[in-house]
Amino acid sequence: MALSTAAYNARRMAAAREVRLLQVVSLRQLRVAALDGLLEEETAEWQARLGWDFRPSAEMVRRFVGLRTLAGSALMAGEAAVGYVYVVSEDRKGLIGDLYVSAACRNPANESRLLDAALGELCREWAVTRIESQLMMLTWPLGFRPHREDQLRTHPRYFMVIPDRAIAALAPGAAARKALIEGWTARRVEEVAAVIAAAYHGHVDSDVNDQYRSVSGARRFLNNIVQYPGCGAFFAPASFVALDAWTGRACGVSLASTLSAGVGHITQICVAPSLKGRGLGYELLRRSLRALAEAGCRKASLTVTAANTDAVGLYERVGFRTAHEFSAMVWDLAARPRSRFGDSAEARP
Repeated sequence: MALSTAAYNARRMAAAREVRLLQVVSLRQLRVAALDGLLEEETAEWQARLGWDFRPSAEMVRRFVGLRTLAGSALMAGEAAVGYVYVVSEDRKGLIGDLYVSAACRNPANESRLLDAALGELCREWAVTRIESQLMMLTWPLGFRPHREDQLRTHPRYFMVIPDRAIAALAPGAAARKALIEGWTARRVEEVAAVIAAAYHGHVDSDVNDQYRSVSGARRFLNNIVQYPGCGAFFAPASFVALDAWTGRACGVSLASTLSAGVGHITQICVAPSLKGRGLGYELLRRSLRALAEAGCRKASLTVTAANTDAVGLYERVGFRTAHEFSAMVWDLAARPRSRFGDSAEARP
């Protein structure tokens, strides 16, 4: 039987007073009921802070914990979880899918315990050489030193939001008269994957997500966007593909999802390198935003890496404003650790 909200809150407050008693246990040893209160709190926080309906992700966690197949750890106060992290592996790469600690117990020490457990499990059980994560609820203060810091790269990212009134004011760009743009269709997956791989070649986001580095990886990325709820529910009516006038093949894409009732999200937007600077990205973005607004979205959001200054500038000119900041983290475990001076331990060429 699941703990009542009152019982869960009582246990959570007791955990806040007695942090030293918290225990880290494997998710595979956990009863689903132990996570119920924590997942309810996380769902409410995602909705309040980001307008994001976390329920599909929470149900996925419940399902796989119930099957005892989800790798990861929980931070326990007696019989109730006050924090958890889960991980998955793919070939030699590990992913930290989520890390959340109850507000009453949220501090760098407890987040660090879970993160350390996740890194240890990935390295110990799957011998991964690379670990990626984008933990939007992680609250480390500036200057906190994470585990395996000498093999870690962090990329600050922005969660940006635009209201429907700003969307309504967007005028068609120059590319609107020239571009051939059609609605999303699965038969374009291979072409769009090639566009993504080309657009992100040497780009900072290819370090954030190594699926951008190859056509096969971009194909997996597209399949994940369309099939799974990690970035909301895919919304085909607001997703578009730009076509090259000469070849008829894809040369740009804008994909959209819905995060919750009345909230849309741009999950991907890019154009072929040869067409950058011609307004095609703006026009694809405008069409996706207008389609989301016409479907009843009161606002829309997207995430962008801070170092991608051209994209950040475009989004700000369009009307997006930063609502939340977080970091993408990449551990390159195959590389030699940096020296204490911050440079590579290897000799420079």
